[in-house]
Amino acid sequence: MQYFVALKLGEKRVIASQNLLTKYTGHALPALALKDNKNNHWEPVGEENLYAIVKESNGFMIVLCDKNGVAKSIAQWFTEDAKNEIIARVRAEENMSEYTGKNEIIARVRAEENMSEYTGKLSLPI
Repeated sequence: MQYFVALKLGEKRVIASQNLLTKYTGHALPALALKDNKNNHWEPVGEENLYAIVKESNGFMIVLCDKNGVAKSIAQWFTEDAKNEIIARVRAEENMSEYTGKNEIIARVRAEENMSEYTGKLSLPI
């Protein structure tokens, strides 16, 4: 797929995910529109939405990602109680599943940013 075609399709999917996450959190930020790859084969992020949780010293970040763990939208920082309420609503109202896959980008982010703790597995915008 051509870069600009993939980017435009990915941007549409990111905006849809951002709007969905904003519905439950009050505010969400856009993330990645293209899948991370090591060649010149451009692919937009996936259409599906899965949620993932990242725990840091500031609290919990809620992320919507595709089936490959590529983050499309993020909302930060929540207490554990607020996070649990948001996730319960998302699961009930959207029938959304948790992303449980693995991605090597997290290991790189943790090493480069000296992150202390991580729960969940997904690509974060870096």
